Amino acid sequence: MNPAVMQQANPIKIAILAMGGQGGGVLADWIVDMAEHAGWWAQTTSVPGVAQRTGATIYYLELLPEAEVQRAGRPPALALMPTPGDVDLVVAAELMEGGRAIQRGLVTPERTVLLTSSHRSYAVSEKSAPGNGIADPNKVLEAGRAAAKRFLCFDLQDLADRASSVISASLFGAVAGSGALPFSRDDFEATVRRAGLGVEASLRAFALGFESADQAPAQPAPIDLSRPVPAVPERAASPKAQALLDTIKRDFPACAQPMLAAGTRRQIEFQDLAYAAEYLRRMKAIRDLDAAHGGEARQWALTCAAARYVATAMAYDDVIRVADLKTRATRFDRVRQEVGARPDQLVYTTEFMHPRLEEICGTLPAGLGRWLENSKAFGSFVERRLGHGRRMQSGTLGGFLMLYTLAGMRRFRRSTLRHQAEAAGLEQWLDLIARLTPRDYALAVETVNCRRLVKGYSDTHVRGGGKYRQLIAAAEQLVGRPDAAETLRSLRETALANEKCGPMERQLAEKLAA
Repeated sequence: MNPAVMQQANPIKIAILAMGGQGGGVLADWIVDMAEHAGWWAQTTSVPGVAQRTGATIYYLELLPEAEVQRAGRPPALALMPTPGDVDLVVAAELMEGGRAIQRGLVTPERTVLLTSSHRSYAVSEKSAPGNGIADPNKVLEAGRAAAKRFLCFDLQDLADRASSVISASLFGAVAGSGALPFSRDDFEATVRRAGLGVEASLRAFALGFESADQAPAQPAPIDLSRPVPAVPERAASPKAQALLDTIKRDFPACAQPMLAAGTRRQIEFQDLAYAAEYLRRMKAIRDLDAAHGGEARQWALTCAAARYVATAMAYDDVIRVADLKTRATRFDRVRQEVGARPDQLVYTTEFMHPRLEEICGTLPAGLGRWLENSKAFGSFVERRLGHGRRMQSGTLGGFLMLYTLAGMRRFRRSTLRHQAEAAGLEQWLDLIARLTPRDYALAVETVNCRRLVKGYSDTHVRGGGKYRQLIAAAEQLVGRPDAAETLRSLRETALANEKCGPMERQLAEKLAA
């Protein structure tokens, strides 16, 4: 290990950036404890960050050896927060927190060692974007390579998970392995043992972090953002499901089979085997349409696009599906794992429920639901009782039974008002695709892709659905224009990039007027 070079009477300055639950405070306390046991002066403070990053906080530490204090002849005056261009070590518990440190000027090529985990915890703005709002992690890597004196980046959350520990332990090990601090590995491990909680698991995570940092390349490699194509299974779980799998392999081109297999699984999970068979019948009609209009020469673009979006259109997010997802054992297990609960601890998840009048009526038989949806008295009652939403705990008996009963209503789903509306919209969309394909194959493919805007439930579904309907109407107006497909694609990208409809509507007006 190469000890950090420190100018005389200047402390070592460390900034730790972490979000709520990532143990940034624990890591800071460990470093302070280690320094004090080695006879150093140490101080730590925390600067709260923004709520959009789930309580992101900067923990700032300054360390000064006793010998320097004695040489100065007075107690040191240590700073309370980091200064841009004046930090020796930056530790980030998540990749975009490392980017935030670079953006704030805390990382400089003359002196700063930047150590960050490569995993992502998405910001609210990334998760709520109409399209793919996830920031490109390789932009942070590029900035880190240019900004830091030394840059270490690897998945410290994965190391912690493998050790059944928490990321603060693997971060502590990576700090030790980086050689950025003038303390031995024994000093670091003794600090973990003094903490007295989860020592063995923490030491396992520490060792993995230490080895990864010690063997890290001079610069981190780019993150591979490609998604592997899922394999088509050889065998299904039951004879009836096997018949569907055989249909996929026999009747469809190889390029569409992975998505068709995934779509079939989703229909079975959403409803039943008969519903999955209905999905494949619709897809067979599209494949025949594709073949009749040169699909093979175009790499079956229409069939491949429809395999995805017909599946999502049929397995829409309604109240029944949301209740089903919230009551699955796998979800409770995942929440317990995320919060690090011990086996003897009780964990309750508080759900925020804000059903609109349409969602409530949509779960009822079509006739009754339509009558209540048009009833002003019922609408006023719903607004008074549920207008501001309700919070409930899905882990309590009452909360779980209510959601479980809603999830069990999927056997009646085909008779509900919501299903009839979704089925009618789906047929209109498929009819439009059938009319467009002979006239403009590329425009038909882009019309299929417009279904990407429809997702989620409640207000999210309403916003996306409104944009989708405008684009579908635009597709019919664009037929016959040489740039129809390109125009519709551009309109869709604008709709995905903006939460409101205004930019897309202005662009559409300009295109139609041209």
